Amino acid sequence: MAYKMVIFDNDGTLVDSETTAHTVLSGYLTELGYPTTLEESFRYFLGNAGRNVHTVVADRFGGVLPQDFTARCHDRVFAAFHTGVDAAPGAVELLAELQRRKLRYCLASSSDHTWIDLTLERSGLREHLPAALVFSAEDVGGVGKPAPDLFLHAAGRMGVAPRDCLVVEDSPNGVLAARAAGMDVLGYTALMPADRLAAAGATALIGQLKQVLDHL
Repeated sequence: MAYKMVIFDNDGTLVDSETTAHTVLSGYLTELGYPTTLEESFRYFLGNAGRNVHTVVADRFGGVLPQDFTARCHDRVFAAFHTGVDAAPGAVELLAELQRRKLRYCLASSSDHTWIDLTLERSGLREHLPAALVFSAEDVGGVGKPAPDLFLHAAGRMGVAPRDCLVVEDSPNGVLAARAAGMDVLGYTALMPADRLAAAGATALIGQLKQVLDHL
């Protein structure tokens, strides 16, 4: 199919921020008396940390996190990002190639704009993703993935029909959101097990960002 636009997720897809964020998260949980390795943080929280962390701590440890846990963890991750965060391998080259081919693209993330902007600035991707190409769940009343609202909003603002969009996502919730929006979606398996993305309904799976070009 000849797609008219590619919609990228940010964290874990274009920006290699997940390792930093989950290192902070697992360390903070361990500090609070809930021992969590980096691998366990990925397993339990990747793609839905904010909604799931309190439930997992209650189920695994019978514990209750402080009321300000989310805000404090957010602040710690931000501080870590300020020291630097990398673009995902191949992200710069892929965006440059899409520009060369005059293929449209944008970014749609459940994170807030402040978070997105910081990761784009620190990773060097800002020049490829100006504000006009960046959409956040903040833009749709805070409704994040797996709801389709964000992807539909991004497509609408860019003037492209959902059926003509190809989404690149690294989480099951992102895949579910894209499919609910009526969009094909590539499941990016750099961190997430392929079977979880396939089970969520990924149209196809890729292990490297350059493989996006094979589907255009």
